[in-house]
Amino acid sequence: MIAILIKFVHFLVCIGLIVIVLLQADKGEGLAGAFGGGASNTMFGERGSTTPIAKFTTGMAVIFMITSLVLAVFVPKMDGTMSASGNYRTQPPMEAPVQPPSGK
Repeated sequence: MIAILIKFVHFLVCIGLIVIVLLQADKGEGLAGAFGGGASNTMFGERGSTTPIAKFTTGMAVIFMITSLVLAVFVPKMDGTMSASGNYRTQPPMEAPVQPPSGK
């Protein structure tokens, strides 16, 4: 039950991150601004001008990373989808085919 909740939260955060990143205003510097070209003072733009949308993006990114880690490490153990050797089981082990008796 908790695994389903974590997957649902992860899905919502993924959609939210896509939307919030697309809504952010472009600084207009492009790739040259990231490497010191133009009027850029630092590598990632001006410091201290953190907007609420940037804080929200950071929070959602942290939640995304935490849910990704939980989904990768803990949920397979909760669901019982790991085998004893630590590999994921996708199908139950198959039995050897039964040979039909010979007619002779």
